[in-house]
Amino acid sequence: MATRNYRREYDEYQGKPEQKANRAARNRARYQLEKEGRVHKGDGKDVDHKVPLSKGGSTAKSNLAVKTVHANRSYKRNKDRKPA
Repeated sequence: MATRNYRREYDEYQGKPEQKANRAARNRARYQLEKEGRVHKGDGKDVDHKVPLSKGGSTAKSNLAVKTVHANRSYKRNKDRKPA
């Protein structure tokens, strides 16, 4: 089995300005719900965007929901790894 090249992954995808902006938006959304007391660090919950950021969604309170990690990360994806 080939080892995963994290450096290349970062250089080719995660380090791009668009991905950094998306990551910052996801972090702001989680912080917003932490301030409201809806999620806590280590609670096994994810902040879900009802309309994903990749499809034009926002971090507005009306677009956020708290889900279990399993429920939020187990959905079908297209070939480009985006939600179906």
